[in-house]
Amino acid sequence: MSAFTLADYVVCGMMLSISAMIGVYFACTGGRQRSQAEYLLADRSMGSLPVAFSLLASFMSAITLLGVSAENYRFGTQFVLINVSYAIATPIAAYCYLPVFYRLSEYSVYQYLECRFGVLTRVLCSLAFSVQMVLYMGIVLYAPAIALSTVTGISLWLSVLLVGLVCTFYSTLGGMKAVLVTDVFQTLLMFAAIFAVIAVGCVKMGGPAEVWRIADDGGRIQFFNFSPDPTERHTVWSLAVGGIFIYLSLYAVNQAQVQRLLTIGRLRRSQLALWLQWPILTLLSLSTSFAGLVIYAFYHGCDPFLAGKVQLPDQLLPRFVMDTMRDIPGLPGLFVAGIFSGSLSTVSSAVNSLAAVTVHDYVRMVPCWSQQPEEWELPLTKLLSLGYGLLCLAVSYVVSKLGKSVLTASLTIFGAVGGPLLGVFTLGMAVPCANQRGAVTGLLLGLALTLWIGFAPKPAPVALPVSSDLCYNGTHVAGVVVPDYEGIDDGTDDNTTAVLLGTASPLQASEKYFYLYRISYMWISMIGFAVTCAAGGLASLVGPRDPAVPHSLLSPPVAWLLRRWGSQEPSPSRAKLNSDAPTVELELFEAKTRL
Repeated sequence: MSAFTLADYVVCGMMLSISAMIGVYFACTGGRQRSQAEYLLADRSMGSLPVAFSLLASFMSAITLLGVSAENYRFGTQFVLINVSYAIATPIAAYCYLPVFYRLSEYSVYQYLECRFGVLTRVLCSLAFSVQMVLYMGIVLYAPAIALSTVTGISLWLSVLLVGLVCTFYSTLGGMKAVLVTDVFQTLLMFAAIFAVIAVGCVKMGGPAEVWRIADDGGRIQFFNFSPDPTERHTVWSLAVGGIFIYLSLYAVNQAQVQRLLTIGRLRRSQLALWLQWPILTLLSLSTSFAGLVIYAFYHGCDPFLAGKVQLPDQLLPRFVMDTMRDIPGLPGLFVAGIFSGSLSTVSSAVNSLAAVTVHDYVRMVPCWSQQPEEWELPLTKLLSLGYGLLCLAVSYVVSKLGKSVLTASLTIFGAVGGPLLGVFTLGMAVPCANQRGAVTGLLLGLALTLWIGFAPKPAPVALPVSSDLCYNGTHVAGVVVPDYEGIDDGTDDNTTAVLLGTASPLQASEKYFYLYRISYMWISMIGFAVTCAAGGLASLVGPRDPAVPHSLLSPPVAWLLRRWGSQEPSPSRAKLNSDAPTVELELFEAKTRL
């Protein structure tokens, strides 16, 4: 049943129009996107605050906003403790990983892997990144659209096409500057949408204290599960420790995030951007979690699943909006604009980063293209941005036709890749004796294990109890088969991407499942990281040892320890970093070392 009014469509149209005009503005001002440095790195002229908002917008997709609220509705507030991991991981990303990328000052983070290990490591890791981001683009565009369309009545494919085309338009025309500025605008819309839900819900329920009381009575307030059992879905340990590795895989070594951090001219200001995004991210996370409690308080006596109002967890938040805000012109439109802003910001970051990786990790490595002047790179990069934007529409269409199995497989691949990639970069920056033999071995073993666990069958989710005792006026579906709430499928298997998407199924212990399949999805990224590092370190010790690694390619704490232990910096003339890496011109090596 459509409840969208003209005012709602106007609000959504204004959001899309402003985003598109920002792209036009940056295409016509400044350097007019005539150089690679401006198009991919915004001339390294951005400030810390807009980059901080952009980092948040890339991390918090539309599915996250829908999923985190549903998480707190169905399973309680234990998930909120993942914010502890953000506090721990932020300084690690800022001071252990980011300075290394700043020294190299390259467009692609995977060029570091070539300097440290060799071409094979670089190509394998960049391919893994490309596959996960292409799949994720289509999903993050389609999944919220299907959830919104079934509840609000807005056209599914019209919304997918508009969001996808507008995102492609401003990303292609305006480059990284347009992406960053629109991310700020879209982040504010996301906050506005969530705050509107909280405000309206609290007014209807009699205030935040009443919301909290109802949630507490319903068993939703949970914070202190200290169980050491790794098969329990959410505990203090899985969220605070396992969340660290998920955060680092996204903020420390992910091309989309590091590329944003490199748009700032100075390292300290870039580190400040990481520190600034942490409280903003925490605020949005806590707000979205409280919105889930507001929804529970509103429906605590008439669960929308039991009443037949929704079929998927991601539909809970839009259902609440249409039940409480439909009489306020423009407010449902503001909510939908905020949700689609999450899709726009995430897809635009993927489009820009994939174009950079394709040009610098694939095209430039082809012998005939490597001889071409750099002037040819910019039009190719813009063309690739356009191509990737259209590709996300194609992936959305494929997901809609081939069904849930493709969605599950795509999210599993995305989640399983993060831990092993983090492990490879950590081997390079923290283990001086690691070489390409170890890096490739560790990557392949880590990916094999995480993908095996990710694609394996999982125990069914078991949500907290709900009630339909207060359903009335025809909303109680007497005589209709009530869906099995404990077995509702949210469209994903348990994997690390669930933290991004907020749609993770719980892992309940069941003897009929192999033990590894019962381990909480929060540990999968750490398992991939640990296997990659352990196998990579051992494989590096087998066979001939490589030459010493320049300290500039090591994490600052590791380089400091080596100097304290009397290890000498290799001579710049020894530009051959290891037996697998290519020879680098002396002048280029010295220049990057000084940087």
